[in-house]
Amino acid sequence: MYSFEGRIRYSECDEAGRLSLFSLMNYLQDCSTFQSDEMGMGLDGLTGRGLAWVLANWRIEVDRLPAFGERIRVSTWCYELTRAHALRNFQLEAGGERIVRANTQWFVYDSVRGRATRVPEDQRVYLSDEPPIEMAPLARRIVPAGEGERAPEIVVARRDLDTNHHVNNARYVAFALEALEARGAQAPACPLTLQVQYRTMAFLGDKIVPVVHPCEGGWDVELRHGADGATSALVRIQGRKELA
Repeated sequence: MYSFEGRIRYSECDEAGRLSLFSLMNYLQDCSTFQSDEMGMGLDGLTGRGLAWVLANWRIEVDRLPAFGERIRVSTWCYELTRAHALRNFQLEAGGERIVRANTQWFVYDSVRGRATRVPEDQRVYLSDEPPIEMAPLARRIVPAGEGERAPEIVVARRDLDTNHHVNNARYVAFALEALEARGAQAPACPLTLQVQYRTMAFLGDKIVPVVHPCEGGWDVELRHGADGATSALVRIQGRKELA
């Protein structure tokens, strides 16, 4: 397990003074990136071989979002690593209590061949003995119901990109939340579950068309792009009844 500690900054808060969902995702992503850096992998760990770890699937369960000034501890560990993929957990603690837990699925992407490839043997260094968090399983494929309603088009800007030169994982969630607001819809309050499935990459200048669908307890937002309207990412945000 790898962990780092921090304090919620004002710049990371939403209008209610709590950590925004976008900032929460950045904390989780930063945790795995810090681990790679401290293990000597860094941002360029696989780049020299034309490879990169890419995130395919998130499930994040949020009991509450920490408030401005709260001290937090963010942790991550890889609990399964095969030749095909890696499964990694995350958690965020505040006041000694785990208030966010997440499960993720990752693949190694071959940029030359343009497809997923086998996980190199040296990446087993990430594998931990830490057991996985007990959570609902990652969804295989989320399929929205009905036609949905379009929200205003988004053009990918440089601020949306990461070091792989495609839209950063967290930015898709920001796009989805903006689409909900544009349609006059409201994201569920905590406790909530956020799921994101990434399907095709979007790049600088691409035009993304969000399509909003109601689902049980919340919303599905398809983020489509390209001439064929392929889905770049599917974001599902739902309230959770067990803690409400």
